[in-house]
Amino acid sequence: MENWKISRALFSVSDKEGAVGFARFLANCGVEIFATGGTAKKLADAGVVITPMETITGNPE
Repeated sequence: MENWKISRALFSVSDKEGAVGFARFLANCGVEIFATGGTAKKLADAGVVITPMETITGNPE
């Protein structure tokens, strides 16, 4: 079995408890973080560098 490097992760959660810590960990490992709506706001407010999905889809949530 091959080891695959995770390069991107999508966060879209209703219960945001623990999401900030996990996203920050992944970002520190070089993973690009994408997030939807309120999750994007929560992560960005906590200082996690994210790409909001609306910038990719062109549609606001």
